Amino acid sequence: MAVTVESLTEVNDEIVEAFDRLLPQLSSTAKRLSREALAELLSAESTTILVARSGGKSVGTLSLVMFPIPSGLRARVEDVVVDDSARGKGIGASLIEEAKAQASAAGARTVDLTSRVSREAANRLYERLEFQPRESRVYRYTPTD
Repeated sequence: MAVTVESLTEVNDEIVEAFDRLLPQLSSTAKRLSREALAELLSAESTTILVARSGGKSVGTLSLVMFPIPSGLRARVEDVVVDDSARGKGIGASLIEEAKAQASAAGARTVDLTSRVSREAANRLYERLEFQPRESRVYRYTPTD
């Protein structure tokens, strides 16, 4: 399966459909993103949306977030999802490698990501692509309305 990975630069009907199809595969609580919401994501200076395409169809995506802090430029990979129909074909690896390349080119000191323990295949992929597990805890605060 030939795959290309590119930074998303415009929102069209195919991209809206792709996110409608992909986000529920990432999270059962993911909300549908409108064309306007996707355009707003594209306009964020800190965020690059990468899209993997195969056979003229978007089959995966990830968000690369880069931000300067006092200890240097940092990068995070978020919301990695590959279509169920395309898993196991190197698409996730292609997305991650492009994110690593872009972060390195920008001068990021590190690239972090998190993954649920239950996502065994994804965790094997990340370790194969030279991500090291850290002795850390992730804390989350969820504001209430």
